Amino acid sequence: MESEVSELLHGIVAPSEAWRGKARQHLDTLTKPLGSLGRLEDMAAQVAAIRGERMGEPVRKAIFVFAADHGVTASGVSAYPREVTVQMVHNILAGGAGISVLTQQHDVALHVVDIGVDTDFGTGVGMAPSLLHHKVARGTRNLLHEPAMSREEVLAALRVGYRLASEAAAEGCNLIATGEMGIGNTTAASAITCALTGVDAARATGRGTGANSATYANKVRVVEEAVAKHCPSPAAIAPFEILRRLGGLEIAAMAGVVLAAARHRMVMVLDGFIATAAAAVAVGIAPDALGYCIAGHCSEEPGHSILLDYLGLAPVLSLGMRLGEGTGAVLAMPIIESALALYLRMATFTSAGISGATP
Repeated sequence: MESEVSELLHGIVAPSEAWRGKARQHLDTLTKPLGSLGRLEDMAAQVAAIRGERMGEPVRKAIFVFAADHGVTASGVSAYPREVTVQMVHNILAGGAGISVLTQQHDVALHVVDIGVDTDFGTGVGMAPSLLHHKVARGTRNLLHEPAMSREEVLAALRVGYRLASEAAAEGCNLIATGEMGIGNTTAASAITCALTGVDAARATGRGTGANSATYANKVRVVEEAVAKHCPSPAAIAPFEILRRLGGLEIAAMAGVVLAAARHRMVMVLDGFIATAAAAVAVGIAPDALGYCIAGHCSEEPGHSILLDYLGLAPVLSLGMRLGEGTGAVLAMPIIESALALYLRMATFTSAGISGATP
């Protein structure tokens, strides 16, 4: 285990199987045929395993959207220029982005974080929410030619995500998600996916933000060459090092949120490809963190289904989305809340005076 991240692993234990068993028993007493709520019952039992005696506490939701630039954009992997990262941060802050609309619609506290955007935002940027300034560097290096980050940069970004999520937990948040904004980050996520799972670049790499055929072919080549250069024997390389060599500052910060969610027993809702790549790294560092994760949706990015299979997670939704920003995670939150409401508020056969099934 990397000694540098040991401080972030303290107190992480798997969710309680005893509480999961109690939840299953309670679900079987509710006024419905056994198992008739399908995966909603699985979700309720997982949340009970995570929250235990705090199961009945009101749900408080938050999402952290981390923004950062990627040096690999210089290698022509995206249809959009690097400047779009900062432009989209302004759009999110102004309320015009998809995540802005959905967080307002579903009463989710939105926090936008500059973890590595190649610009100086200044103070007072945005209206609601305000931008959180935690810049570690002005983007990553080009992973095609050199490791994306230094060890110090990865640790700093991990700690930012961990600290922000821990502060949210202290304020009563118990349902948390992450999102991202960063042109070039699907290339980083594809490379991480190849390194973690062993699949080839063509399978793990999608078109991202609308790349044409030539750009896509170049992107596959970049991913393939970067993985071969930095992770020639992936099984022998620690997840922290895979993140450092192939990742991004926002991916590292999101991994920090996953670790903090497990530490503070929060339900961690994963968004799409980039967020799940971050979670896969976090689970590689702390395997018990997996039990706190719920996959909000399955992205159209081909690497996302590979990562979900690798982690053994079934998505709540499958809507053909690939927007990112945390939108899929926020859309899944009402489903998770519905599972909890049914668990907590449905009558039992006994309380309703209804005859149960004949043995």
